[in-house]
Amino acid sequence: MEPLDYHAEERSKASFDVEEMKIVWAGSRHAFEISDRAARLVASDPVFQKDNRTMLSRKELFKDTLRKTAHAVKRTIELNLSEEETHTLWFYVDQPAYANLHWGMFIPAIEGQGTEKQKQKWLPMAHNMQIIGCYAQTELGHGSNVQGLETTATFDPQTDEFVIHSPTLTSSKWWPGGLGKVSTHAVVYARLRTDGQDYGVHGFIVQLRSLDDHSPLPGITVGDIGMKFGSGAYNSMDNGLLRFDHVRIPRNQMLMRLSQVTREGKYVQSDVPRQLVYGTMVYVRQIIVSEASCALSRAVCIATRYSAVRRQFGSENGGPETQVINYKTQQSRLFPLLASAYAFRFVGEWMKWLYTDVSKRLQANDFSTLPEVHACAAGLKSITTSATADAIEECRKLCGGHGYLSCSGLPELFAVYIPNCTYEGDNIVMLLQVARFLMKTISRLVSGKMPIGTAAYLGRVEHLMQCHCEVQRAEDWLKHSIILEAFEARSARMSVACAESLSRFSTPEEGFGEISADLVEAAVAHCQLIIVSKFIEKLQQDIPGKGVKTQLENLCNVYALSLLHKHLGDFVSTGCITPKQGALANEQLRSLYSQVRPNAIALVDAFNHTDHYLGSVLGCYDGNVYQKLYEEAWKSPLNDTVVPDGYDEYIRPLLKQHFRTARL
Repeated sequence: MEPLDYHAEERSKASFDVEEMKIVWAGSRHAFEISDRAARLVASDPVFQKDNRTMLSRKELFKDTLRKTAHAVKRTIELNLSEEETHTLWFYVDQPAYANLHWGMFIPAIEGQGTEKQKQKWLPMAHNMQIIGCYAQTELGHGSNVQGLETTATFDPQTDEFVIHSPTLTSSKWWPGGLGKVSTHAVVYARLRTDGQDYGVHGFIVQLRSLDDHSPLPGITVGDIGMKFGSGAYNSMDNGLLRFDHVRIPRNQMLMRLSQVTREGKYVQSDVPRQLVYGTMVYVRQIIVSEASCALSRAVCIATRYSAVRRQFGSENGGPETQVINYKTQQSRLFPLLASAYAFRFVGEWMKWLYTDVSKRLQANDFSTLPEVHACAAGLKSITTSATADAIEECRKLCGGHGYLSCSGLPELFAVYIPNCTYEGDNIVMLLQVARFLMKTISRLVSGKMPIGTAAYLGRVEHLMQCHCEVQRAEDWLKHSIILEAFEARSARMSVACAESLSRFSTPEEGFGEISADLVEAAVAHCQLIIVSKFIEKLQQDIPGKGVKTQLENLCNVYALSLLHKHLGDFVSTGCITPKQGALANEQLRSLYSQVRPNAIALVDAFNHTDHYLGSVLGCYDGNVYQKLYEEAWKSPLNDTVVPDGYDEYIRPLLKQHFRTARL
C-alpha cells in the first residue's frame, strides 16, 4: 500500500528544483551527500531513538545520553568516518552531551593556547577519549566579565607547582557542560599569581577525577547543578559546579603558548601574539551562527508543514475550511522566519570563510582585520541567536494549541536552544562590543583611516548622511541597490548619532553607561545590514537549478523588507525613507508573500530534515498529523492504567463523602 502524503498537492505547486535547493542549502553537493547519509544513518538506528525523551526522569535521561554517546563513538570507529562525517553524525544524534564540550571547547582550547609540547602530550589522549575534558571558565559570581573571575592559581617555587584554589563561594565554577558527572579533566581559568603579583586570568589543565574509579581527586568538590528549563531538552547535559581546596598541579599544566611562568616564578610573555586567542573565539561563534540556521529551519519546517495541514474557518456551503497557511496573518508571521533561516544559513557560510581568512592572517602576524572580524563574530552571534530563540517560540504559537504538546517538538527545541543567547557571550554584552567597534571606527574617520570589510560603508558616511531613498513605486523595493543603501544609511546615521551623543559626556565610559540602549540599537542595525548584504552577495553567485535563484531572491527581499517593516521607526526617524516609502515596502512585502506561498512546503523540504531529526508529530513529512497525534496520546505514562494510581487514596473518598453544612 502506497504511504499517504498529505502534502503531495502542495509539493506539486513548487516552481523550482527542490533537489538543487537542497544542495544550495547544504553548501555543496559533497556536503549534502555527507549530511544526507548521516541523517539517515542516525534515523535508522534504534539506539538513537528519541521520541520518549521528554518522559524520562533526569537520571534515565542522563544514562540514555551516556549510551547514545558511547554508541556514536562506536559507530564512528566501525564506519571509519572522516572528521567531517563524524561531526555531522554527532549533529544528527541531536542530544546535548558532554562530548560537545570535549570536542568543541576542551580540545580547541589546548590547540589554541597550548605549546607544541603540551599539544603532543594532551591531544592524542583527548582525541582517543582516554581523557574527557570540559571548559571551566564561568563562575557562580562571574560569567561575561572574564577578568572578574575569582579562582586563583598561585605559583609555589619550592615545589614547582601551581596551587588552584576557590577562595569564595562565588568563585565556584558553575555551568560548564560535561563537568558535573563525566569529565576527567578541565581547562580551568584562574587568576595567575606569582612573584607577588596578579597577572590576570590564564588557562590551566587540571585533572578532576581518578582514571581508575572516576572518583574526585583530593581537594576537589564537583557535582551537577540541577534541573534546567524544560523537559528533556538540555537536561541531558551534566552542567556542573566545581570548587578547589588548594589543589596542586605541575607548572607545565599552565597553557603556555602565549605566556609562561619560569621555574623561578617569573612571568614571561611569549613571542606568540596574544591576538591568536581570538581565532578560537571566532571559530566557536561562527559555529553558533551556523547552528542558528539549523535550529530555526527545524522550527519553521514544523510550523510550515502544520500550517498547510491545519484548516480553520472560511468554509462555504459545506466545503472544506481554509488552510491556516493561506491567511495573510499567518504568512506575515511565518514567511519572514522562513526567509531568516536561509539568511542565517548564508551568513553562516560566509563566517566560515571569514574564520579561515582571519586564521591565515593571524598565523602571518597580520592583525589588520581582527577588530572588524571580532565585531562580526560577536554581533552575528548575538543577532542570530536572539532572533532564532524568538522565532522558535513564534513557531510554537503559529501551531496553536497543539504546538504546546511535547510531541510537537517545539517546546523541547526552544528549551534546548535558548541557552545560546547567554553562553559564549551574553547577547547584550556582545552588541555593546560591536558598538565600541563602530564608535572607534567613526572616530578614526577624521584622521583619514578608512574602514574595511563589513564596516567599509562607513567610509561613505558623508554620502549616507545626505542620501535620499529613490523609491517611488512598491516594485522599486525589489532593487538590491535601493535596499542596501537604505540599510547602510540607517546604520550609519544611528552610529553617527551615538557618536555625537558620546562627545557631550565628560568621559567615554560615562557616555557608554548613559546611552547604552541606543548603542545596542545601532549595533543591531549594523549586524542586520551585514546579513542582508551577505544574502545579496549569495544571489550574485552562480546558482544552478530551475527557479532556485528566483525563490532565493524572493526570500532575500522578504527578509530585508520584513526587517524594514519591523524597524520602520529607525528608518523614518533617521530620514532614510519617508512614511510613504515605508508603506510601499509593506505593499511589496504582501506581494512577496503571495509568491512564496505556493513554494512554502518545497522550501522547507529543501532543508532535508528527516522525521527523526525534526522529532515532531506536527512537522512529519507525510503530513498525517491527526493520526499521529492520536497515537502519540496513548504513549503517555498516565495511560498505562485505565484507573489512575491514587484513585483509592484520593479520588474515591472525595467522590463518596457526604458534605454536611457547617456553621462557623
